[in-house]
Order: sequence, then structure tokens, then C-alpha cells
Amino acid sequence: MLNRSCGAAALLLLAACSDRSGITPPAESRATPPISASAHPPVELARMVAKGLKNPAFRAYLKAQLNASPYREHKLQFESFLAANEGRAFREIAAENATTKAAIETEARSAIALEVYFPVPAHRTAWKILVATALTDDDPPIAFDAEGRRQILDPKTPPTIPVLAVVPVETDFSRRPAKVIACIECGGGGDVVPPPPPAPGLYMTKSHLVQDFEGWLKGSPEFEVHILGQKGTSDSLFDYQCAGEHAGGPYTFDQNDLDWSGKALLFSKAQLNQYNVAHPTQNLRVFIVEDDDTACQIKTDVGRAEQLFKVVDSVYHDLSAGNDSSTALMRAYKYARGAKSLWQAIASFFKTNDDLVGTAVEDDIVGAFYPGYNWFVKGDNNITNGWINLVMY
Repeated sequence: MLNRSCGAAALLLLAACSDRSGITPPAESRATPPISASAHPPVELARMVAKGLKNPAFRAYLKAQLNASPYREHKLQFESFLAANEGRAFREIAAENATTKAAIETEARSAIALEVYFPVPAHRTAWKILVATALTDDDPPIAFDAEGRRQILDPKTPPTIPVLAVVPVETDFSRRPAKVIACIECGGGGDVVPPPPPAPGLYMTKSHLVQDFEGWLKGSPEFEVHILGQKGTSDSLFDYQCAGEHAGGPYTFDQNDLDWSGKALLFSKAQLNQYNVAHPTQNLRVFIVEDDDTACQIKTDVGRAEQLFKVVDSVYHDLSAGNDSSTALMRAYKYARGAKSLWQAIASFFKTNDDLVGTAVEDDIVGAFYPGYNWFVKGDNNITNGWINLVMY
């Protein structure tokens, strides 16, 4: 039974966008609408949604729509949800706020592109909830209950009362999630068809990180691996390839927890060859970030990124990069010398907000070993933030 005294929760977080490209363009990746630096969280919209959820029929309607969503974490595109079924959500929210449907529509149009979901999975079964808003992971969320009463939440720890998040869009709602089909006898004659061999290149097969680097209101973490190298003949770093949930094609992998295993392409053999011809004396960095809002676009503080590379390179005598070291008898991706000059002009693609997990350093250089992994992930002040296993196929 749904309690009429229930509240609701919505979190609104903002981030800026930046552009990136690679040597060979990867499969299509999602574009996220840019957010103005002057944007502010739509507190009034959050308050009105919270009051709308006093209505038990509307709560049941929202719950059904969330449950039916095919997207990860049962997300809904907020604007589409409001307009669906002849604007039912607009009408219900307006009624509980003693205003008009047109007024709610105006408020929604003035907001940034949003999505709605429960960031804490255990909250999906409970409906005595709050609606909160904040600009960043570290800002204390401003929350509203169903009576429109305001309270401040802890940005690090979720409250016991469930929170419904309304956040800037991370999901590509234009692409319907692919259905998983178990093919038992794909070969017509009854034989099981084996999967094709992986394309040649550098792969990550396992990852273990020591923390999720994500605020609870942002839901599951979005880890990405970026291949960084010299930009042209300049002293700048360039983001040549991203691997992650929204990278597309064989570069796609989805790590939503501290541990992941599988086979994710980080840089193809063709890309490696192309890079080495263009940059015969420069090597590549494997760099891991926890993405905030914009897929495959690194955004973090310039000084922090530069200091991270400087400390790690100093500790390991500039041997914190890598390259294809395969021979006729063995395929391997091994440590190689990084260039100090690449500390310059990092600002060409670093903006703000993503969490830096760290840069990969091979275990032979670290002088320590972690069973099942061959590269350490070194973060700020050379702290070990995890381990990854890199192989050449």
C-alpha cells in the first residue's frame, strides 16, 4: 500500500562538456548536451515534483514507468516522462502544486536535459521518498518532502529515506538497448558457432579498484580507460582512444563496481602502428577516470592532472608509459619511457569535474605484484587506487 504522506526525491547535477577525437574514429559514442557555466540546479522544479508525489495514483504511475524502462538502472528521460500519456505527469504535478499544466511545462523547458531514476537500488521498492538537488557530488543536496519542506542531505552518505534522482542526461535514450539472445544452435546443422577471435590490439581483461569515486546521488560509477599520447609534434597530451560503457564497438565495457572482468579493446594494433609511425620516440599512457556526466570526455583540474603525472614519473624514473613489445614468440604490452615534455599544455583537453583514478604503471617498474594483474593504477601522490591486467592479442 502506498502512503499518501510520502515525499519524493530528485537530484540535479551539472557538468560542462569538452570535445575529443582519436587517430582512427571509434564507433559512434553518445553526445551529451552541453551545460552552461552559468547553469543552476532547478530547485523549484524539484520541489514541485516532490509535492506531486503526494498523489498515490501518480506515485504508482511513476513506479510503473520506472520498472518498465529498458535502460540501465531503469532510467527515464525526464522530459519524455512528463509529456507521455497526453501529459499525465504534467497534470498530476500541477494539481498537487495548485498551479497550471502550462506553468509546469515552462519550468521543465527552462531546465537542463534530465533523466530520472533511483540511484540506490534498495530504494526502488520503497515510496516514502525525498526529492533533492545539487550542482556537484560534493555539494550537500537540497531535499524536499511531499509537503515542500526543505532539508539538507549528506553528500557522502544516502539517507535511510529513499531518494529519487533527476540528473543531467548520461543515457542515450535515442538508442534502444539491444536484447540479449542466447544462441544455442546458431549453425543450422546443430553445431554451436564459436565467437570470432578478438581483433589484434591492446586489451584489458580485469580491473580491480579500491573505491568507486562516485557520489551516491549519481548512482553507479562510470569508469573509463583513456589512451593518452603526444599530440602531433607538440608538447601536449592528446586523448587518442576511450574505452567505456558509451565508447562503442569493441571499446565498450561497463564497470559498475570495484571489480570487472571480460575483454575490452583499449587500442587496436592498427592504432598502435599508426601512432608509433607518427611518434617513434613517444609512448602511451593508460589513464583511468570516473566519468561525471559526459562520456569519453576527460574533464578535470589541470593542475591536479599535471601534478599526478609529475609525481608518478618522478617515483618510477619516467617509466610510467607503455607500448607494444611483442616479438615473434610472445605478445606483450610492456613499460616504456614517458616524456616529461608532455606535462605541458595538458589544458588542451582537461576541463573540470571527472575523478582521476590514476595512470597505469607496470608491476615490474613498481617492484610489487598483485595476483592476476600486471599493471598498478597510481593516483594522486602515487597512491595505489587499483590494478588492471593488460594483454596484447
